[in-house]
Amino acid sequence: MWLEDITGDDALNWVREHNDPTIAEFGGERFEQMRADALEVMDTDARIPYVRRRGELLYNYWRDAENPRGLWRRTTLDSYRTDAPEWDVLIDLDKLAADEDENWVWAGADVIEPGLNLALIALSRGGADASVVREFDMEARQFVDDGFNLPEAKSSVSWETPDTVLVGTDFGPGAMTESGYPRIVKRWHRGQPLSEAVTIFEGAASDVSVGAGYDSTPGFERLMVSQSTDFFNRERYEVRGGELIRIDVPTDAAISIHREWLLIRPRGEWTVGETTYEAGTLLAARYDDYLAGNRDLSVVFEPDEHSSMQNFAWTRDRLLLQTLVDVIGHIELVTPGTWVREDIPGVPKHATTVIVDVDEYGDEIFLDSSGFDSPSRLLWGHAGGAVTEIKRAPGFFDASEVEVSQHFATSADGTRIPYFVVGQRGVTEPRKTLLSGYGGFESSMLPGYAGVLGRLWLTQGGTYVEANIRGGGEYGPRWHTQAMREGRHLVYEDFAAVAADLVRRGITTVEQLAAEGGSNGGLLMGVMLTRYPELFGALVCSVPLLDMKRYHLLLAGASWVAEYGDPDNPDDWEFISKYSPYQNISAERTYPALLMTTSTRDDRVHPGHARKMTAALEAVGHRVNYYENIEGGHGGAADNSQAAFKAALVYSFLERTVGSA
Repeated sequence: MWLEDITGDDALNWVREHNDPTIAEFGGERFEQMRADALEVMDTDARIPYVRRRGELLYNYWRDAENPRGLWRRTTLDSYRTDAPEWDVLIDLDKLAADEDENWVWAGADVIEPGLNLALIALSRGGADASVVREFDMEARQFVDDGFNLPEAKSSVSWETPDTVLVGTDFGPGAMTESGYPRIVKRWHRGQPLSEAVTIFEGAASDVSVGAGYDSTPGFERLMVSQSTDFFNRERYEVRGGELIRIDVPTDAAISIHREWLLIRPRGEWTVGETTYEAGTLLAARYDDYLAGNRDLSVVFEPDEHSSMQNFAWTRDRLLLQTLVDVIGHIELVTPGTWVREDIPGVPKHATTVIVDVDEYGDEIFLDSSGFDSPSRLLWGHAGGAVTEIKRAPGFFDASEVEVSQHFATSADGTRIPYFVVGQRGVTEPRKTLLSGYGGFESSMLPGYAGVLGRLWLTQGGTYVEANIRGGGEYGPRWHTQAMREGRHLVYEDFAAVAADLVRRGITTVEQLAAEGGSNGGLLMGVMLTRYPELFGALVCSVPLLDMKRYHLLLAGASWVAEYGDPDNPDDWEFISKYSPYQNISAERTYPALLMTTSTRDDRVHPGHARKMTAALEAVGHRVNYYENIEGGHGGAADNSQAAFKAALVYSFLERTVGSA
């Protein structure tokens, strides 16, 4: 328990005592070369500077070797389309951090619309989720000393007018939920003490969070509030004349309100009148008519056993739809009213294409297209026309001899589980293989280019495998919901089935097979260690959940009870206890080599999970390679240098374990 004391002297001494031997074992000349190679990929100026349109300008946040903390900057479209854009720097975070002697990490900017003259800047210490919020004058290019400024907290804040913000933060005792997020939203006027801000909505302490936002679109101005009762369910309201008008949709549905339109995507079957819609169907209605009771719904997208909708975004008058068919991506343009779908000319057919940005007040679209063996291409155009390539990322490794294939493993219950294999062309003998998975929160793993992976693993003869196991969203909500709570075992059975299938096909051997995962994927690695150790030669477990008896009591853990169950409920603990890694350590079984990594500044998944699991494994005679970054947040790294260090550590570990098999 003392290892849960995040910054306690005893706990941090324990961390340093474990960090030092890990660095000593995996450091050296090869490590330094890998770190330099990884940093070159992360810092290169040839990367695509992805942008977001605000008014007439395109905004970008950029980090490189000269600016490790980053620059918030902007340019014009004409300049952006050149090989050397002229950037107008608004905030130099390295200079700000040096001037204030703070370890600032960029956490985002909310720019007021339509004026675009003020911004709310979020700054994190060391990469934590909690941030400081400061008002920034875009014209004066300086922070507003007496403006809308908030101390460090997990806050939500957004503009309503130039002189009013909607804020949820730690107002004092009782202001935060048990999950550590805002429970109360207030309207805060300029010049008013925060203590005098007026409450517009309150949730319960047991909620995950509440929030508010204002749509300033001319003719469609709306004040909206939401109450997340758990991670997947929320109530939504429009505030009119001080009254709450509930939007009567399933609480598990995702919705979008754009101008006159309401989009609804239920996560479960939904019966309206005499019609039942499948989970993951995208439906449309006119917003005001729907509020008035009209339930005339149009089907925009309907999934089947092979297809799902992953994302959508509005331009002013058109809808972009991102879908998958057996985890292969597709982008279409949809015309509201008729809801006719059409392909977008210029989008590559055999690549993962995703939505980068759209102009919700115009018709501009930015798309990114890439694959395991093909670097990103940034596509630009206007809704209704063709898109063209305007930026291309460099290749960081020779992919000419790399091939990609898709296979399906059969899980314990007979379900076919897709996975991608990326490796050297023409190799027939088993080779060192790195298997990656996540399996939670309806988060999909899609094919995409990874320069560090390519340079440090693929070009060194390694094979990479990406498993699309249940718990994710690759086949829509049901791919996830069947693996929640008491169905959690399906996640682990799927991943184990892929691991076994790789060996059966001769792609690798047990001794040459490693697996990696972080966060919920770290929990996956913990289960592989304790329940399926015979399938792997090595495991990399990063920023993990591991003690599932106490996860809901640590930091943001209470917000995930809908995903995993409540360990304080005996019925829930019955199924959680069967897989919780911390409670299932065996002194008798032989475990694969293990690298455990976490971050002291991770205020989402408590570092105590990794610390306690390591200590418990060591207590019964197992060896663990442990490394904890003293900062870095849930991503495990606060800047590119730290990220490169972590990458080198992982690949050095893999080379020493499965790489030599």
